[in-house]
Amino acid sequence: MNEDHKKQAWFALGVLFLINTVNFFDRQIIASVSKPIIDEWQVTDTMMGIMGTAFTLIYAVVGIPLGRMSDKGARTKILSLGVGVWSLFTAAGGLAWSFWSLFAARMGVGVGEASCSPAANSLIGDLYPASRRARAVSIFMLGMPIGIFLSNMLSGIIAKAWGWRATFFIAGIPGLILALLALKIKEPVRGATEAYQVAHHEMEGSPYKRVLSIPTMWWIIISGALHNFNAYAVNSFIPLFLGRYHELDIRQANFIAAFVLGAVGVIGLLGGGILADWARRKSPSGRMLVGACALLLSTPCVYLALGVPKGSLINFMLLMGFGWMLIYVYYVTIYPVVQDVVEPSLRGTAMALYFAAMYLLGGAFGTYILGALSDHFGKQAMLAAGLAIEGVRVVPMPPGQVFTPPSILCPLFR
Repeated sequence: MNEDHKKQAWFALGVLFLINTVNFFDRQIIASVSKPIIDEWQVTDTMMGIMGTAFTLIYAVVGIPLGRMSDKGARTKILSLGVGVWSLFTAAGGLAWSFWSLFAARMGVGVGEASCSPAANSLIGDLYPASRRARAVSIFMLGMPIGIFLSNMLSGIIAKAWGWRATFFIAGIPGLILALLALKIKEPVRGATEAYQVAHHEMEGSPYKRVLSIPTMWWIIISGALHNFNAYAVNSFIPLFLGRYHELDIRQANFIAAFVLGAVGVIGLLGGGILADWARRKSPSGRMLVGACALLLSTPCVYLALGVPKGSLINFMLLMGFGWMLIYVYYVTIYPVVQDVVEPSLRGTAMALYFAAMYLLGGAFGTYILGALSDHFGKQAMLAAGLAIEGVRVVPMPPGQVFTPPSILCPLFR
């Protein structure tokens, strides 16, 4: 890489990192301010989960054609338009007058955000060679933990001071600026950083079939679906869990969530990126082995964190923080592998297919299922305590009426 190319690559990576930060900031807002929204409109956890499910479904479906467009057209223009669209719809969330108007605004955010990953990952693949790709992806992916950290931290502060609507208005501003900066990125030649040049001619057959004919892609897709089911469920409900179970207010709950779901990701991504590139030099499958080990170790940590006694916040933060740090390692091992095994002209399509499957089969249902389970077990806990539920209101049980508590009571979110 000559000096001019290095400067262009670093500028592009910097803008992509900021775009990804705004991406996850805007995506996480709804979880950060879910309590005041639930209180204002008297909605259930199931309804909040359905909104998360609908968001991920539309994100996944729209992402497929946008991924193909990223392989055929100017990725910087697609990215710029997407950032502008989701930022406007984020701000529109602050104007919502009902749950369903907020629901519609969030669907617009999902449409815009669907442009980010296919276009950005395709650009990174053409800006950095395979030997440095994981580290470049790790810098881009730093936008995820930093965006989640800032969203939880700032949204809680803003919501407590000025109300939850202000968080949406303020969040829309940075994205509009970055939409203009995305147009300043110089579009790289496809396949420019490959060790062996790939012929740039249109091949026969469906591009989707060609991507799915690669066995490695199937394993990547399956891992992504299982991983995202858990990730979206945890990210969406941890602030509520901390408020209800550990009895924290909105600012305290989001403060802790900012660290255990966001800040730890900086270590996971940067350390994971370096480790992934080192592992690839040792073995072609090295990156995937690192990702698999990280997920295997993270699982018991997250499980134990959710089971600590009420008020045991230090133990919760240590276990959840370490487990979620390892979760981030997955991203910087899998994303570069997609770039490695797919030809440059199909990378946007491959990322879109991966995200579609990851969200359709995983993330889309994590929030809904966990929300429904929360309502189910919460109602059981209320009945066992001698309370009855009318709609979403809790009222005392009629005198003399007795309910037998369930044998296994799990009021995780009440």
